[in-house]
Amino acid sequence: MSDPIGIEIRNLFKIFGPRGATFIDAVNRGMTKQELNEKHRHVLGLRDINISIPAGAIQVVMGLSGSGKSTLIRHINRLIDPTAGQILVEGQDVVKMSPDELRAFRRHKTAMVFQKFALLPHRTVLDNVGYGLEVQGLDSAARNKVSMRWIERVGLKGFEAKYPAQLSGGMQQRVGLARALANDAPILLMDEAYSALDPLIRYDMQTVLLDLQKEVRKTIVFITHDLDEALRIGDRIALLRDGSVIQQGTGQDIVLNPADDYVTNFVQHVDRGKVVQVGSVMEPLNGTTPEATIRADVTLTEALRDMMGRGVQALGVEDAQGRPVGQLSLKRAISVSAGA
Repeated sequence: MSDPIGIEIRNLFKIFGPRGATFIDAVNRGMTKQELNEKHRHVLGLRDINISIPAGAIQVVMGLSGSGKSTLIRHINRLIDPTAGQILVEGQDVVKMSPDELRAFRRHKTAMVFQKFALLPHRTVLDNVGYGLEVQGLDSAARNKVSMRWIERVGLKGFEAKYPAQLSGGMQQRVGLARALANDAPILLMDEAYSALDPLIRYDMQTVLLDLQKEVRKTIVFITHDLDEALRIGDRIALLRDGSVIQQGTGQDIVLNPADDYVTNFVQHVDRGKVVQVGSVMEPLNGTTPEATIRADVTLTEALRDMMGRGVQALGVEDAQGRPVGQLSLKRAISVSAGA
């Protein structure tokens, strides 16, 4: 299994139009997306994007339609060429790769899962999953062995001889995920991968991804417009608006400290208790040690449930090594959960 690798996106611009590069300075000086379109008939896709994605992390990029999130993910494997900027993977700039280098990069370093599944209708599940391995030149026996392993891992054993039209939407997306994982590429790009699925199936697919990530440790870039999905699966989140990153950080960062009114409106209906961890809002120890303790990485919802079950007004907070680092009162937990 390949080792995870990080991604550095630096000063990335995309201006759609024949003279895009000539408007970078104007955009840097504050020209808006609307002004650029109305005055010059060019479209601002991305404005000075800077995101550092750690190896083995799930980086969520989210925003409303037209925010630039799908444009951004397609720059990582250069399905779209940038107007300016760098995309560094293992120290190599994807933007400067030759056609041969780019072809090898796409085959061996990245895999993609699409919103519309993008399965080949005339191929069975087994052959769809093995398609990337076939392109890489693996013989039939080798690719079928790898493909069957991933078909089983995503819960589709027994369906390997079926065709896409015989599967539900959720099952088709499992095939797409298995196909991406079969390539053993260290970078997994997921563009609105679950947006077409019903809510229950979508939640189930999120669980499948999180369970698999514990095993495969890919560097995943996940595009979504759904905040609940972003908060559930993202190690880090970048929130886009009109081609610009408005805020980035952990889910807790964004929920507890929204950067502006736009982000505040975005997160106002979030169930904070399920997102915020005890360690982020605990209080200093005041000399007395509560009789019951809880880990710092537990959510407030879990902490409140624990307090109610024990009938206590406070819990001591411990770090991963079991050392006391603070305390959490019932009043504090309720207040933060309610957004007060």
